[in-house]
Amino acid sequence: MRSYWVDIAAVAFFTLEWTVYAITLEHTAYGRDSLSARMHIYREVWVRNLLNREARMVDMQIMASLQNGTAFFASTSLIAVGGALALLRSTNDALAVLGALPIDLTPSPALWEVKCVGLVLIFIYTFFKFAWAYRLFNYVAILFGAMPPAGQRDTPEAEAHVLRTTRLFETAGRHFNRGQRGFFFALGYLGWFVSPWVLFATTAAVVIVIWRRQFASNAWEAMGS
Repeated sequence: MRSYWVDIAAVAFFTLEWTVYAITLEHTAYGRDSLSARMHIYREVWVRNLLNREARMVDMQIMASLQNGTAFFASTSLIAVGGALALLRSTNDALAVLGALPIDLTPSPALWEVKCVGLVLIFIYTFFKFAWAYRLFNYVAILFGAMPPAGQRDTPEAEAHVLRTTRLFETAGRHFNRGQRGFFFALGYLGWFVSPWVLFATTAAVVIVIWRRQFASNAWEAMGS
């Protein structure tokens, strides 16, 4: 019974770390200095420069590449969901493999299935985030197409369109970042399949890695210069 409490504590720690990191990144003053937040500034710069150009084919090509990348991650999420469901259906085979290891890592069938269901839910979450980001990038592409011509760039309507497009662009990027964050934490979650103690370690490792990328990486320094 004691081991189940360790599992519960490990999952609670995993959930708490994910939640606290997401809130810190998106809803605090500290998070407004992250790499993602710095990139938000350049989304508005891009949209304003777009308004000054008559020929906008290159901008639409860049948007297409953003959409294609998001579609790739959405498709990958569906594949991951299928893999996690296959793992759930192969409970007996997986437990037999674990039972043959020199170290006893074999959980009960019910606990193994709970772990698999949790993994499925994480990948479903990432799919919805990437799918919604893809939809929003489509909307941004439409707003790019509806951008007033360069000759009207000083009008109030053009300014309103720039702000509208930028806000939607930022929202699309935010959902894409949430989907990627889900992928990162899914890697940490895999530690639970070994041991709840490993889940503590892998969750902490994931938080450290993604924190460094957002606040202490070379990319972060470059965007602050």
